[in-house]
Amino acid sequence: MTATADGNRLDEEESPYLLAHADNPVNWQPWDEQALEEARERDVPIFLSVGYAACHWCHVMADESFEDEQVAELLNEEFVPVKVDREERPDVDRIYQTICQQVSGRGGWPLSVWLTPDQKPFYVGTYFPTEPRRGMPGFIDLLEDISRSWNDQEERQELESRADEWTAAVKGELESVPDQPHQPDEGIVEQAAKAAVRAADRQHGGWGSGPKFPQTGRLHLLLRAYDRTERDVYLDVVTETLNAMADGGMYDHVGGGFHRYATDRSWTVPHFEKMLYDNAQLPLVYLAAYQETQKPRYSTVASETLDFVERELTHEEGGFFSTLDAQSESEDGEREEGAYYVWTPEEIHEVIEDERDAELFCDRYGVTRRGNFEGKTILTVDKSTDSLADQYDIDESTVRDVLDDTRQQVAEYRETRKRPPRDEKILASWNGMMITAFARAALVLDDEYAESAADALEFVRKRLWDENERRLQRRYKDGVAKIDGYLDDYAFLAQGAFELYQATRDVEHLSFTMDIAEAIETEFYDEESGTLYYTPVEGESLITRPQELTDQSTPSSVGIAAELFDQLSHFRNDETFAEIAETVIETHGNRIRANPLQYASLSLAADTVMYGPLEVALVTDDPPERWLDEFGRSYLGSRVLAWRPADEEQFGQWLEELQLDEEPPIWADREQRTGESTVYVCRSRTCSPPRNQLSTALAWANRMT
Repeated sequence: MTATADGNRLDEEESPYLLAHADNPVNWQPWDEQALEEARERDVPIFLSVGYAACHWCHVMADESFEDEQVAELLNEEFVPVKVDREERPDVDRIYQTICQQVSGRGGWPLSVWLTPDQKPFYVGTYFPTEPRRGMPGFIDLLEDISRSWNDQEERQELESRADEWTAAVKGELESVPDQPHQPDEGIVEQAAKAAVRAADRQHGGWGSGPKFPQTGRLHLLLRAYDRTERDVYLDVVTETLNAMADGGMYDHVGGGFHRYATDRSWTVPHFEKMLYDNAQLPLVYLAAYQETQKPRYSTVASETLDFVERELTHEEGGFFSTLDAQSESEDGEREEGAYYVWTPEEIHEVIEDERDAELFCDRYGVTRRGNFEGKTILTVDKSTDSLADQYDIDESTVRDVLDDTRQQVAEYRETRKRPPRDEKILASWNGMMITAFARAALVLDDEYAESAADALEFVRKRLWDENERRLQRRYKDGVAKIDGYLDDYAFLAQGAFELYQATRDVEHLSFTMDIAEAIETEFYDEESGTLYYTPVEGESLITRPQELTDQSTPSSVGIAAELFDQLSHFRNDETFAEIAETVIETHGNRIRANPLQYASLSLAADTVMYGPLEVALVTDDPPERWLDEFGRSYLGSRVLAWRPADEEQFGQWLEELQLDEEPPIWADREQRTGESTVYVCRSRTCSPPRNQLSTALAWANRMT
């Protein structure tokens, strides 16, 4: 067998996904200059395989093909096999995933791409079985055919011509900007909300017929549109979707937290991996819905999800881990998807000693002999507590007590099962989202949640942020920080730090937010193009410099950054941040107008830029408890809570911390009145009189909507 230059080099990596392939007979290389140089020297194509640790079909293809000696021999002799963790290198993944979607109309993982030695793609797909199956080509046949074509001069010219065409196409989609900027329509949020209602599944909640994804960006658009218009249908679609997700199998009814997505229309059968980013984004929308509706169920789902993250995805020093795998070891020792989460009636009766309580638990969560997943049951809410009260002739409060007690018993038993493997990478971007969620919960539910947010922010600052260079690394694992941060790392972390300032009134968090925002301007903003690129200006040279404009599994980093620039502009004495926000929105205005749902985060940012956030300047050294309660109950959409101390000496120290020579606009001429905590509320450059009652000031703002 002809080996690649250094054999399999993945044992030098920290990523659990890459390390899982370190013992393959395939001579995997990480994506680096050494691997690219080898392809050039040997003049062979690169086979690029992209996946992540919790990906089910990645495991399947690894077991079927990458452990196979015949496959390994073909890959090693005829290609340079390169393995990429999409969570570490989202830039590489985004480029070639876009090609896959352009060519086939679909994408996903594992992503399989064949490249010329200069990184240009000429064949692409996702999962391939080793042998032909159900209309899919066999991986072995594919490798042999591609190798034969590459070594035939005429066919190789065709491959290289295709590679040039595909490269131009992906460059056009990801890097180029429109020739003419255009302001989005003023009613973009309601336009998006109407489209969301038209496309919604009003019977089962959500969108589409399966698989179904959370689509949190759409839910935030609907909530903002409802808050502005009070059209009931917008809120109805939100609550239908949130109820369906919380009642279905995507939600873990024993341990809290959400699985990745549902495979079916009724939200019953999930893909069982638990991703940090889902468990950051979903609490935010449940908290917003709780503020809008005051339904306790939504606050419960949010708090149970955050409790799950604290318990199962938190580093002992504060950062948040990335994922829990979909697969775990079953009782017979086989790795099976969902094994940790599914039940039989016999198991429930064994765990819950009281016969009536066991029956009630099974009735509540639909546990039957037939099951709903390979002969076992994924727990879903099958019966309401009031119907169970009637059925068992007990009052509803007793039903709730029984369910609380039995869930605890089941949870304790589940701890004896083999746990799903955990990917312990700590990613700056995902930690930023999680910090935002905990900080929001501190404001809405309980200020103790701020401690988890602050611990995580300190962890990231200590291990991933270079204070002197003002640069961020993306990933920390086993004592090693690696990979220059991307726009989402900077933008999501800045969003988290800013939310934590608003929850805790700690100016240090605001100062750090401003530092990150200035780094975004330096590293990612291109004044000539009027946009924010995903990779830093001096980053690695790839076939294109992408922008992240659409919401995928995480929000558009361009949208998050643009909205953040607009909000932070109120703490600046120049127009730089405001101009960046306006320019970026105008650059992509036509895209937003054409499909606001596809560009959900950009649409939310456009709304903020056009209408301005709700500005709430709060002058106090000791905020009244009623203020904090009021914020917890009030959905405010895009808002800036600009706390400042009443004590002038302390306020001067704040300005020094923020490196400001004079008060920024949001604090200018804002002082305590009548010696009491005072609030000033502004919307669209119109401000309320100073008030000592927050509720009075917010009522004024609502009249200005």
